[in-house]
Amino acid sequence: MGPAALAQVLRPLTPHTHPDLLVGLQTSDDAAVFRLSADRAIIQTVDFFPPVVDDPFTYGAIAAANSMSDVYAMGGEVLLALNIAAFPSDLPGEILSAIFEGGASKVGEAGGIIAGGHTVTDPEPKYGLCVTGSIHPDQILTKAGAKEGDALFLTKPLGTGAITTAMKNGAAAPEHAAAAIESMLTLNLAASEAVRQVGINACTDITGFGLLGHASEVAAKSGVRLRIQAAAVPLLPGAVESAAAGHLPGGMQRNRTHFGVETGGAVTVLPSVGADLNALLYDPETSGGLLLTVPVERSAALRSAFAAVDLPLWEIGDIVPGVGVLVE
Repeated sequence: MGPAALAQVLRPLTPHTHPDLLVGLQTSDDAAVFRLSADRAIIQTVDFFPPVVDDPFTYGAIAAANSMSDVYAMGGEVLLALNIAAFPSDLPGEILSAIFEGGASKVGEAGGIIAGGHTVTDPEPKYGLCVTGSIHPDQILTKAGAKEGDALFLTKPLGTGAITTAMKNGAAAPEHAAAAIESMLTLNLAASEAVRQVGINACTDITGFGLLGHASEVAAKSGVRLRIQAAAVPLLPGAVESAAAGHLPGGMQRNRTHFGVETGGAVTVLPSVGADLNALLYDPETSGGLLLTVPVERSAALRSAFAAVDLPLWEIGDIVPGVGVLVE
């Protein structure tokens, strides 16, 4: 669901509270966290969606990577997962088996296991996971910790929404499709481990609300202003070409309508930012990277931690006084 529709659905609901519910619906965070003891808490998250690629094994693996990303955004480790699947009755069961195999391969790569699941019949395939993770209660990363003066970093380039839309339209170059698939298949596990070594202030993963939607949530929950340098934001090969050709998912415009200052949101994009880049900043990502803020004095250590495990990292802005998000 788009952010506006989701907000409307949630508005009349009363969020549950509990002394051991450390992170719940109130904070708009990536997953729920429930304390079991003084030194152990569980992380719970769920995600599923229709196919973004044609190959069923690859689709399953991407959906699993996307589902587990919320655990990594909170700074946790994956323990186990349950399959969630909807599948048409008129398609061969071997396709669903391949989807499950793809998901299991990614969960295994994460060090977890698939422990069961639930499947229903549906005209359109859908797949994802309910994931359980583990974390120390004092080490939880949230959207609410960003502080003025922090540097702002991103761990994956943008553009999966635009490129997969071009793929569905038969208009994506093979090398662009391959780069997008590789990005979506990459777990945020190593990035999360590197982040934990350094100590950061806030973290979220970039998924359906796009970079600017999730950045807006960080700004709101932290009570600060995120200032993003548009030219510094990394893009996947073919992302600009896909956007320029009009291969933009419907979620992009829903994100811009909800989060853009022109329609009452908190995101201001200066006119100097080109139209195609503007669209990609709102692009709904699948299995996107981590957006994180870190004290400036730890920026060098963060770069070193990522370089040590051969992971890319881009500094895209900083945290300044004020509210909302400014893109220059």
